[in-house]
Parts: sequence; C-alpha cells; structure tokens
Amino acid sequence: MLLELAGLEVAYGGIKAVKGIDLAVEKGELVCLIGANGAGKTTTLKAICGLTVPRAGHVRYAGEDITGMPSYQLVARGLAMVPEGRGIFRQLTVEENLVMGAFIRGDRPAVRRDLEHVFEIFPRLAERRAQSGGTLSGGEQQMLAIGRALMSRPRLLLLDEPSMGLAPLLVGRIFETVREIAKGGVTILLIEQNARLALEISTRGYVMESGRIALAGRATDLLADPKVREAYLGEAT
Repeated sequence: MLLELAGLEVAYGGIKAVKGIDLAVEKGELVCLIGANGAGKTTTLKAICGLTVPRAGHVRYAGEDITGMPSYQLVARGLAMVPEGRGIFRQLTVEENLVMGAFIRGDRPAVRRDLEHVFEIFPRLAERRAQSGGTLSGGEQQMLAIGRALMSRPRLLLLDEPSMGLAPLLVGRIFETVREIAKGGVTILLIEQNARLALEISTRGYVMESGRIALAGRATDLLADPKVREAYLGEAT
C-alpha cells in the first residue's frame, strides 16, 4: 500500500474537522475523495502532506510513518500536492514556475527533459513559456500547477479541486490529463466536488461527510449508488 490513513483526526481549536478516518491508496491507483464543502477533504490532504499536524491517528507513505513530517521532506520522498487555488508564483514566468517544481533535484539534464515533457502534456504552456504566471487564464494556471508538481517526479500526486473555477470545456481537458498522468504510472489521490467526473476517471472512491468516511468502494459502484446519485450527482431517487 502506498498511502494509508489510520484513525486520522484533525482539529482546529476545539472543532474536529476530520474525525478518525481510514483511507488507503495502492500503488498505481487513481482514488478520489468526494464530498460537500466543509466535509474535511482539504484538511485531510493537508494532514497527509505535512501542512497541518493531526491530533490523532497515523499517515503512512511507502511503508513509513510520515505523520506530521514537514512538507519539504515529503517532496523529497516523492509526494507532491497541487493545492486548491493553484498557488503558482505569479511574478515568475511559466518556465520558471515549472523549474521551481524541481528545486530539490540536482540532475539538470533530466530536469530539462522533464520540462519538455510537461510542455508536451500541456502545449499551451509551451506557447506561453516566457509569459508570467499571473497573466495566464484560470485553466492555464491549473495546467501550470499540475506541471510544476510533475517536475518533482512524484510517486504520489495529491490534487485538490482541480476543476474549481474552470469553464466546462477546460474541466474536461484537465480531467483527461489527470487520467493520462495516472496511466503513466503516477499514483493519484484526487479531491473533487464534481463527483461524477471524479468517479468516472477513478479506480475507487471515498465519500466524506462531516469529517467522516460515509461510503467507500469501487468508483463504478459508487456511481450507481442511490445515495451518491441523489446527494452528489443531483439525481432524484
């Protein structure tokens, strides 16, 4: 198992945002975590990647207990996150943003090859490689954020709401790219409010409600589940 959460609890002051969840992602899987706003999805990701320290429970990655380990140490171990809101360096060029994703690497020839590979994945970024990140459209910034994470050569990629704020056409393009990245061998944990699209590209899924895992199973089974269809797909039962 590449990633395992066991009894994970996260609190802000006296408020429990994550209430003792168990979750697992096997190597090579694309797993989604869906749920409404405030369900605890982003908090879960922050606990995985060291941006917040859990109150209880454990996070194991590649057989190692990484609970509370600083983010920079996790990047060096092959764990990368694309945050909600993208978090790009707005004053830097597209190319500079991407190179920043490889700051822990010393293999410069390989970094240049990976840079060109990202430009192959996102041709629009290649066209704008000298343009500052802050002048890109929302969809282009999302491509840049994903590309920057790929530059660290992650084994596990955490994606937080990649469709947020994007036009429908771009959402489809981003999700197809996520699927192709997974096919290329990168394990992915996807946090997403667009439940249908997330489940359609995933192997398995978890449904989070009020800080707990309410449902879990194969993505195809969750798509067919009446509770999921009513609550998250907008379909009446």
